[in-house]
Amino acid sequence: MDWVAFSLSLRLAAWTCLLLLPLALVVARALAWRRFLLRGFVEALIALPLVLPPTVLGYYLLVAFASTSPLGAAFESLIGHTLAFSFEGLLLASVIFNLPFAIQPLQRAFETVPQNVREAAWCSGLSNWRTFWRVELPLAWPGAVTALALTFAHTLGEFGVVLMVGGNIPGETRTAAIAIYDRVQAFDTDAAGAMSALLLVLSFLAIGLVFVLGQRRSYRV
Repeated sequence: MDWVAFSLSLRLAAWTCLLLLPLALVVARALAWRRFLLRGFVEALIALPLVLPPTVLGYYLLVAFASTSPLGAAFESLIGHTLAFSFEGLLLASVIFNLPFAIQPLQRAFETVPQNVREAAWCSGLSNWRTFWRVELPLAWPGAVTALALTFAHTLGEFGVVLMVGGNIPGETRTAAIAIYDRVQAFDTDAAGAMSALLLVLSFLAIGLVFVLGQRRSYRV
């Protein structure tokens, strides 16, 4: 069992959830309530990681993170090392390829909040921020939990984008999924099986939480 790789995966998943949830709340709420030009294309762009091959997405992210790109050059001048093949680059890539897993459940949850409930909150003197915090978010909390569970599980299991952007640097970018691949290549099936079983259990628990919340919500409705 490669505990270093496993702990790196957990750290990557936790940071991804922490950074992505505020962004997902803002974007999902805007998509749920506002109608604007090219809204469909924005939703398509967010959903793109669902259908793009991971190697294709990883390739474009690698190009964007390279030291020859404006983003990569700016990062290297500020931090002192390249964005590609670093934990920071892996984290930024993780936020990008998890956008649909975080935004779409929240968007669907916000869309279920009745408009008259929001209007009643405004008539009661609540500001937009207080309406969001005290009315909308409590009603949409199952979507937030679903977004966190899916993002966490997907980050733990992602392989293609992680390998393209981060490579296989022990303690820096070598996640559990990469470590499993290495163990299989080395014919160490015991270690690969143990790590695979652990990831399977964690993913099952995360997805199970999503379905349990969905069933409880349908019973209440």
